[in-house]
Amino acid sequence: MMENENLKVTGIYSKFWRVTLVIFSMLLIFIGPTYIPLLLTKVKVGYISSISIGFVLFIAGLGLMMFLIRKKLITV
Repeated sequence: MMENENLKVTGIYSKFWRVTLVIFSMLLIFIGPTYIPLLLTKVKVGYISSISIGFVLFIAGLGLMMFLIRKKLITV
């Protein structure tokens, strides 16, 4: 019988949440400044506001990635 004493299945340190947060931060970093302003200009939102929303999403993605690195959820 194998004992998994160090297995964490809940909280931010579980594998599911680590992978989900990394994928979400990558989506914010890459899709935020490229496709979101494109979609917003198609919906007739102003150019400056769509670019600024894309920039905010990019910064949010970088902030989430830095949070994950500082909490040692991912290693560089």
